[in-house]
Amino acid sequence: MTYDVAKVRALYPALADGWAYLDGAAGTQVPRSVIDAESATYAAGIGNHGAYFAASKRSDAASRAAREGIVDLVGAPAVEGVALGPSMTALTYRFADGLSKTWKPGDEIVVTRLDHDANVRPWVQAAERAGVTVRWAVPTLPDVELPVEAVAEHLSERTRLVAVTAASNVIGTRPDVRAIADAAHAAGALVYVDGVHATPHVPVDVAALGADFYATSAYKWSGPHLATVVGDPALLETVMPDKLASSSTDVPDRFEYGTSPFAQHAGMAAAVDHVAGLGALAGADGQPGPDAPRRERILASMAAVEAYEQALLTRMIAGLTAMDHVERFGSPARQAPTIWFRVRGLTPDQVAEHCAKAEVNVWSGHNYAWELAGLLGIRDTGSAVRASLSVYSSDEDVDRLLEAVAALG
Repeated sequence: MTYDVAKVRALYPALADGWAYLDGAAGTQVPRSVIDAESATYAAGIGNHGAYFAASKRSDAASRAAREGIVDLVGAPAVEGVALGPSMTALTYRFADGLSKTWKPGDEIVVTRLDHDANVRPWVQAAERAGVTVRWAVPTLPDVELPVEAVAEHLSERTRLVAVTAASNVIGTRPDVRAIADAAHAAGALVYVDGVHATPHVPVDVAALGADFYATSAYKWSGPHLATVVGDPALLETVMPDKLASSSTDVPDRFEYGTSPFAQHAGMAAAVDHVAGLGALAGADGQPGPDAPRRERILASMAAVEAYEQALLTRMIAGLTAMDHVERFGSPARQAPTIWFRVRGLTPDQVAEHCAKAEVNVWSGHNYAWELAGLLGIRDTGSAVRASLSVYSSDEDVDRLLEAVAALG
């Protein structure tokens, strides 16, 4: 497999500081093309949406480009089905607000103890307000898998929604979302998929997943701090969150509160272009030419990224597993390139601080995997240390982590 990571790393100015950025699950660094796109948008002059003057039209174009980029990135149905917002958490609360308006006492929803809390708490709180029963799908231990049966056993004609992750943000577990969606749809339920941790690491096709709603955050795939939820425009028409009386009821405008960050929209579009070019830049095999449709280039690039990151993940797992003083959580069959572990005799904070002194970025704590940390019995003792790979991670980064952790034995 060919993947020239040095060429990829050269695009990211922040990496010049020499640190090992193994914190991609909390947000990636940004390539020069994204920085330049945002800067150029501000320099050109922008205005609010919908006016007749040129600055406003430039803002309209930036937002349109962002939506078009998301359509290509995840295979969304149409630009009219792309809702943009400040974060996946904020957008999920808006969708929970809108969807729950149709729920009635006696209805049920299904959430999981594998998910990031942003795909749990908004639904649980909406259910509480609506008098709806919450059913909990529980991952198996110690492998931390979420088999379709764990969800299907809670489905009935009363189920209105299933919320499930496409990849755990701490363990990396990748459930069979399509099988879960098929079971949910057979029961008449909608499926809301948290794709925040999947999108940076694997090719994504929303239709193939069977997702009615799919969420992803641009800052996890080299973009600005923005997020999106996509769905069929006709389905979005049936969801009405609370909004200002004077604001648009159009889809997807009804989900986008306040004035949009237009320069960041330009950055989001540039980040999609960056993803589309990664495979060719890195010299990966089987990449289409520069004139191929962007969707085709994205799928090929992400296939190359997945293969590269999986090789690094194997290296990282082998290194940590060989250390008697390290306890790793989960061993799923399909895993995004992320590891959650503890060092015996030390708190996760102590380990993360030690790694920082070695100029290795890792996170400590529950990382918003609130339910899973509780299920594993580690939430009250600092949870765990998370190391996560990105498109620019290198063998040297992994080796530096392993050296830092080995020194604690």
